[in-house]
Amino acid sequence: MKHTYKIQGMTCAGCETSVTDALSNLKEITKVKVNLKKSEAEIEMSQHISLEKLQETLMKAGLHYTIYLPRDEPEQKHEHKHHIKKVDLDKIGIFYCPMQCEGDKTYDKFGSCPVCGMDLIEQKQLKTEIEYTCPMHPEVITNAPGACPKCGMDLIPKKPEESEENKIYFDLLKKMKIAVIFTVPIFLIAMADILQKNPLLYLMNQQNWNIVQLILSLPVVFYATRMFFERAWRSIVTWNLNMFTLIGIGAGIAFAFSVFALFFPGIFPDQFKTDSGTVYVYFEAVTVILTLVLLGQLLEARAHSKTSGAIKELMKLAPTQATVIIDGEEKVISIHDIKKGDLLRVKPGEKIPVDGKITEGSSHIDESMITGEPVPVNKTIGDKVSSGTINGNKSFVMIAEKVGSETLLSQIIKMVNEASRSRAPIQKLADKISKYFVPIVVSVSLITFFIWAYFGPEPAYVYAFVNAISVLIIACPCALGLATPMAVMVGVGKSAQSGVLIKNAEAIEKMDKIDVLITDKTGTLTEGKPSLEKFIVSNPEDEHKLLSKLASLNTQSEHPLAEAIVRYAKKNNVDFKTIERFEAVAGKGVTGKVGNDEFAVGNSKLMIETNAEIPKPLAEQVEAEQKLGKTVSFIAENKKVVAYSVISDAVKETSKEAVSQLIKEGVEVIMLTGDNKNTAKAVADELNISGFKAECLPEDKLNEIKRLQEEGKIVAMAGDGINDAPALAQSDIGIAMGTGTDVAIESGEITLMKGDLAGIVKAKKLSHAIMRNIKQNLFFAFVYNVLGVPVAAGVLFPVFGILLSPMIAAAAMSFSSVSVISNSLRLKNIKL
Repeated sequence: MKHTYKIQGMTCAGCETSVTDALSNLKEITKVKVNLKKSEAEIEMSQHISLEKLQETLMKAGLHYTIYLPRDEPEQKHEHKHHIKKVDLDKIGIFYCPMQCEGDKTYDKFGSCPVCGMDLIEQKQLKTEIEYTCPMHPEVITNAPGACPKCGMDLIPKKPEESEENKIYFDLLKKMKIAVIFTVPIFLIAMADILQKNPLLYLMNQQNWNIVQLILSLPVVFYATRMFFERAWRSIVTWNLNMFTLIGIGAGIAFAFSVFALFFPGIFPDQFKTDSGTVYVYFEAVTVILTLVLLGQLLEARAHSKTSGAIKELMKLAPTQATVIIDGEEKVISIHDIKKGDLLRVKPGEKIPVDGKITEGSSHIDESMITGEPVPVNKTIGDKVSSGTINGNKSFVMIAEKVGSETLLSQIIKMVNEASRSRAPIQKLADKISKYFVPIVVSVSLITFFIWAYFGPEPAYVYAFVNAISVLIIACPCALGLATPMAVMVGVGKSAQSGVLIKNAEAIEKMDKIDVLITDKTGTLTEGKPSLEKFIVSNPEDEHKLLSKLASLNTQSEHPLAEAIVRYAKKNNVDFKTIERFEAVAGKGVTGKVGNDEFAVGNSKLMIETNAEIPKPLAEQVEAEQKLGKTVSFIAENKKVVAYSVISDAVKETSKEAVSQLIKEGVEVIMLTGDNKNTAKAVADELNISGFKAECLPEDKLNEIKRLQEEGKIVAMAGDGINDAPALAQSDIGIAMGTGTDVAIESGEITLMKGDLAGIVKAKKLSHAIMRNIKQNLFFAFVYNVLGVPVAAGVLFPVFGILLSPMIAAAAMSFSSVSVISNSLRLKNIKL
């Protein structure tokens, strides 16, 4: 029999191999072929196997994937305790592994990662709903203020539930205190034996003190650090070997050895025994090792909470209430009750509740938390405002346009969350090493034991045992696994606070390597707010009539140049006509019929295409304007150019410095514009851009990027218009300006919230800093393990007489992961 099944949850080649191996273990299955790209498994079997058994097989192997028939929906199949889902930002209680062992998978319940054993981290959610409760009757919970239905008392806001990360931290802290209370006496008892005359032996003999150590170690081993052994056992059963495998084996063997040595000393050779006849026990080593590992977990939990600090700050921006205007009356409502089209009153100092447009009044808005710019922006009627930004000292009315998950703030938080959990290509090396890390360390530990047992000094077996334990304890695969995700999480959060949104970790790596930046002119290098300076007509008597027809035609175009013409016409109080057969010609202009006349408005290419004749005197005047950096549109009526408009668009103040900075960093800046050569040259000269191409159609920009990529260049493209979307998608890094259209923002891997080229300099600096930090983390993790394991094995003993105590190995291992996280946290202090 041959059947094809769908498998939900696979993200890498390792997943593919794991599924193949797990299903192949069933005796009824003769062949398994898993296709990662299609998320399919083709299974040949000697007899029918139920879907439930296949799912059970995957679960027993520790693989939290969902297997189902192609015709079935996965949500209807196999609900289980750790069912893995894709991120749904509308739900709360989403957890993920900090080491991204299974890619971007998330879990709906808190626990430990089934692969590496680390505590799952709760993804930060935008929670804006306030619940109210009665101080006398806490079981009464409502979504709005009012009176308690039982006692009549005013309801008060309910305190928010403690986050999972705080629960984890305080749980670990409690266990840490218990571990220290019992470990310190054990350590002192053991260290007293080093003294020439042990004062404790005057109270009891060594055997009794060993029993005391055993009793004191029980709360540490079986309560405070029990989860380490549970995770170690689970990792061995599922064969997802990790750090806890090594800790569990090392500490477990030492504890078991000590118990047997205490109660059955006769089975051990004499070299394991003390002068008093008791066997050396290692209760102090076990408890100190486990307590130090617990300390490492405690410090990691605290450090983890700091890595997501940027997301927490963003979430603090979300307001919980708003003032809605209904029939002229103002009413305070929950932000969840706001609907599109509602009129909202925003008072001085309040946070703007949702995205919308000002309909009455004006104010200065502090948008620094979104754009990274500290100077408040003046907003008036018709201007857009965003959720989470802070109103100044005036009141205004706005209309709600985007609510809930559609708001800019929600989208930013979603993007930061997704980028924080994405995997950078540089992580693949660490993933490959981690796969074989634990088996190699266990092998080295065994080799260490046998070498010391056969070639070491007396007591050889004691040396062999202690050094083998040290090897197991000092090795730390977690430092390798955390090196990239921690830096990405902190870096992405920092960039969001600076007005630079990064879609995924791969974009960071590519941005650090870019050779060429392709940029548009209008709205990217220039302000994107063109104004009509002149309207020159062959016959001045026709000026008002022509302006009316020109403006009418441009009302149906969304191009910034068209908007400039319409604004100019409105100022001159012209009448707008009915338009027929309107057509926007990409990269050239617009055509249409006004009354009985055919009109074409655009550049020289459109004039050629529509066979419109350009009078020589008019052509000379146009060329002179273009050399001054102006944009000129020809107006043809019935295939004859009768006028032209001169439109200026000021170069942004920050563009020149940004271009200069990028060139200094080795990035070639090329301007591709649909404007004419003269205008393009004037702008390029002003900004010191050596490479530019004029009169580019959207396909020309696309082809130029392809040409550069074929030369081996890594190309970034910055743009803000609909015409730029194909080029943004083709480039290695699409940089979308936040002031641009939604389609361009969707096409970009990086979005600049303030449509400013200076943001690209920030993105370049930040990506370089993140990649440098990742390399530092990986270098430390590699060097730590490459040097630490041989030292623990005793390679320094023959020359220097140095051996590493398992307790020191545990301290080093615990702080290796913490040091990686601490190094990543330095990214929060980068000055951009």
